[in-house]
Amino acid sequence: MSCKQFFRRHLSKSLLALGLVASGAWAQTGEPIRLALIEGLSGPFGNAGEAVFRNLVWATERVNARGGVKLPAAAGGHRPLQLLRLDSKGNTEEALSMLRSAVDQQAGFILQGNSSATAAALIDALNKHNEREPQRRALFLNYSAVDPALTNEKCSFWHFRFDAHADMRLAALTDELAQDRGVQKIYLIGQDYSFGQHVLKKGREMIAAKRPDMQIVGDELHPVGRVKDFLPYVSKIKASGAQAVLTGNWGNDLTLLVRAARDVGLTARFYTFYGNGLGAPAAIGEAGLDRVLAVAEWHPNVGTPSSDRFYEAFRARFPKPEDDYVHARMQAMIEVLVAAMEKARTADPTAVARAMEGLKYDGKTLGGMHAGQMRAADHQFIQPLYVSVMKKAGVPGVRFDNEGSGYGFRTLRFVEAARAEQPHQCRMKRF
Repeated sequence: MSCKQFFRRHLSKSLLALGLVASGAWAQTGEPIRLALIEGLSGPFGNAGEAVFRNLVWATERVNARGGVKLPAAAGGHRPLQLLRLDSKGNTEEALSMLRSAVDQQAGFILQGNSSATAAALIDALNKHNEREPQRRALFLNYSAVDPALTNEKCSFWHFRFDAHADMRLAALTDELAQDRGVQKIYLIGQDYSFGQHVLKKGREMIAAKRPDMQIVGDELHPVGRVKDFLPYVSKIKASGAQAVLTGNWGNDLTLLVRAARDVGLTARFYTFYGNGLGAPAAIGEAGLDRVLAVAEWHPNVGTPSSDRFYEAFRARFPKPEDDYVHARMQAMIEVLVAAMEKARTADPTAVARAMEGLKYDGKTLGGMHAGQMRAADHQFIQPLYVSVMKKAGVPGVRFDNEGSGYGFRTLRFVEAARAEQPHQCRMKRF
């Protein structure tokens, strides 16, 4: 058996487990539609970038396995997706350079998310590029940059966000926090850039509104990706008497923070955006049981048959424990893009943008496990949210662990899409 035959058989098995192989598989005839991933694939957050890459590899493989994007013959017929991998090294200027490279390689769709500051720069650059060179326009699909400004005052016709923004996530977390009467003191810590600054500012406001009796005993920002030892920070948290910590930290900044908390014996609860992956559960270990909370659009222990099949198919494709980091939103992003292209009957970015506005996704191409709608007014994807808490794998509600750690997450709160939705202040120029 050739390597190519082996890959196809292995891929088909994982997709069959998800129920997603169609009779038209491998029937693409047209030129590939290029998607350019611009992300930090090396440097301090390289692990987070690689996790994204795996998600998008799986998402594009799934589309190609069922025959690619089905367009009319005049638009190329059935066309496969091609994922370009462009390393920004976690640097905004390098990301802008990679954007130019992506356009030169005829990529009409730019994918990025692991920095709101970089996302803002890409939006600005694409606005200018698309106006200057309308024959080479591109869309920006954002899977993780959650600064609310990106779909408010910085909103753009060329930008679509598929993650719940920071205020949506914070609202769900602080609703859960407000119910915990054992917490009287809380410490806020975050990364010192636009996203981290916003989380602390808005977190303070939401806590004051929902729990005016709660005392904020610390409010601290630290350099992004440059702190190697969080013990001094965690020692201050412990000395403050905080019973809870609220943080938007991600990547190694979160892993090192929770590891330091374990090392000093900090027993505070951690209310996090991303505490359920990229090494965090293993880093904090037993000390995190019932203490580390996370908010996301989905997690492996949602518990429905379709969710279980989806997760098992991903694990079949990427069986290494360290590769266990899958996001429903990234899978939905690719599916919504494909649906918009097929609705527009073209891969032209302007036509696809128009088709994507207001598009409802029913989750069928993911086996029925996730759904949402791209709000036309600001290009914010509206979807449900889950708040979950760390538990030992095997207890009720925790069938799966994270990254082979022996620890998984159990749902505490489900927020329906309509409730997760928030107002916007977008005033968008349309094309």
